[in-house]
Amino acid sequence: MKLEKIMGVRYFGGEYRGECPTEAVEQATFFSKLRRERPALGSVAIHPRNEAQLRGGQFRAITRHKAEGMNPGASDIIIPGAPTFVCELKRRDRTKSKWQPGQQDYLRNIARMGCFACVAFGADEAWKAFLAWENDKMSLALIQVKK
Repeated sequence: MKLEKIMGVRYFGGEYRGECPTEAVEQATFFSKLRRERPALGSVAIHPRNEAQLRGGQFRAITRHKAEGMNPGASDIIIPGAPTFVCELKRRDRTKSKWQPGQQDYLRNIARMGCFACVAFGADEAWKAFLAWENDKMSLALIQVKK
């Protein structure tokens, strides 16, 4: 995966090279830890199921799904908040991942809206991103209290 920096998007990891779990395994690992360590946030965090490959005569299904709100570029982890946490999760070894259509545009747009937008390479890095988001939220809260 070619790493193109997107303004306003933070990057976590990406240096590791070698064998690593699939993105689906990394995703499950992150959500498991989130639900265990931050159950309130784990209860509202979502993974949009937008990456399913619909083939053959399913054109109408794709059209209907998009009409119902499917966004193929939506990031893998979204946690509502102020700001919202939006994380595109890739494999730990970035050379084993690739951008899907719309993902970079989605991150660019979400960053412009003031969300915490990031790309994390592996579940451990996604957790670091999550902790950075929590820290940022605490800092914002302190600033608002001082006003």
